[in-house]
Amino acid sequence: MTAADIAGGRTPRWTRGRIAMFVAALVLVVAWLLPLAWAVATSLKPESETTRTPLEWIGSTVTFDAYGKVWESGDLARWMFNSAYISVMATLLTVAFCAMAAYGFARTEFRGRKTLYALVLAGIMVPPQVLIAPLFAEMVQLRLVDTYWGVILPQVAVPAMVFILVKFFDGVPRELEEAALCDGAGRWRVFWQIVLPLSRPVLAAVAIFTFISTWNNFLWPFLVTTDPGLMTLPVGLVNVQSTYGVRYAQVMASLIIAGLPLLVVFAIFQRQIVQGVAHTGLAGQ
Repeated sequence: MTAADIAGGRTPRWTRGRIAMFVAALVLVVAWLLPLAWAVATSLKPESETTRTPLEWIGSTVTFDAYGKVWESGDLARWMFNSAYISVMATLLTVAFCAMAAYGFARTEFRGRKTLYALVLAGIMVPPQVLIAPLFAEMVQLRLVDTYWGVILPQVAVPAMVFILVKFFDGVPRELEEAALCDGAGRWRVFWQIVLPLSRPVLAAVAIFTFISTWNNFLWPFLVTTDPGLMTLPVGLVNVQSTYGVRYAQVMASLIIAGLPLLVVFAIFQRQIVQGVAHTGLAGQ
């Protein structure tokens, strides 16, 4: 679309490139929606019809029995509270510590800064599964197994978020900080009262990504918790499924229940996510 088109209110022409982009976007949307639609349709079928061939989208009746059985078979309310509490606390701590670390790397000079930052970046390339054994041993030594903090603390150190925030802080004008420093403000005050307010979009994006990642995390909460009262929603639902065998309608109902809060969060904060990605400078890389 040209500037003349915008000024004149004319509809943009459908060029070959625009049509190709539209078709590609449509294919991606369909590829994402089809599995979700199938999961919803399966969860609303009678259990006896979920494995019937040939496969049908709609069962003979629409029933919510699978949702009721999933709710009754486990302490779903408690697991949802645990997931929400752990995700919120991990998000707050991750944003706070990663922001402070990133600001230190971006704005302060100290001996070994480049080496330490290189080690942080190297952490991005380490698969989380490699750290499971030493982290579990550490939690045992600290007596944090079967506690909220045992689930939360290992998820707070996120090198990728430090990298994203460093990229953003590098783009913040230094003149603003220098003016505040000349007026007598300390480095800590500059960080809290100048840099952080300017960083709201990227901080919101980091918070949302961290919340979603923590909510979906299954492996670590599964290993570090054995008390049913401390289980997160993904762990609790898997335990229920393994106890009663594979029941496809209930499996799909469990997935819908576990994913629904994330869909709500994404729908509410979609604008902040887009703005945060754009402000990091990573969108075009």
